[in-house]
Amino acid sequence: MGDDRDETDEERLDRKFQDMLQELRIMQTGAQLTAGFLLTLPFQEPFEDLDQFQRTVYLALVVGAGLTTALLLTPVAIHRKLTGTHVKERVVTSVHRLMATALATLATIIVGIIFFTFDVVVDRTMAFVVAGAMGVVVGSLLLALPYSLAGGATSDPD
Repeated sequence: MGDDRDETDEERLDRKFQDMLQELRIMQTGAQLTAGFLLTLPFQEPFEDLDQFQRTVYLALVVGAGLTTALLLTPVAIHRKLTGTHVKERVVTSVHRLMATALATLATIIVGIIFFTFDVVVDRTMAFVVAGAMGVVVGSLLLALPYSLAGGATSDPD
């Protein structure tokens, strides 16, 4: 599929990086809300009633939220350090990879929160069923749909 834009390589990289920054803003908000939700739980009285498995799942979700936040902040650090060094192609490629990894960790956290909530509120069997179904939905939306819309082409920031 051809691109009818009349732009230089530098203009194309600038445009792609600006697009990535917009996407990062959205992802960062989601990650911050998720992390904030998770960090309030230990201060709730019913938290004391969690069994060891539930506490382990909770702590894994907190670590995942921290990792996702770090992945989403890294492009900012990269941009700050490399601005003006004429390595925009390297920046765009690196940010693309970081964002893909952050999407994967955020998707995992979403499914994990569903699992954790159903495990605490209903039971573990229902938690596995609903989290499995949510995993299929999230995988379909974040992987299969974009791949399908791209006509099977792989994601390439260049």
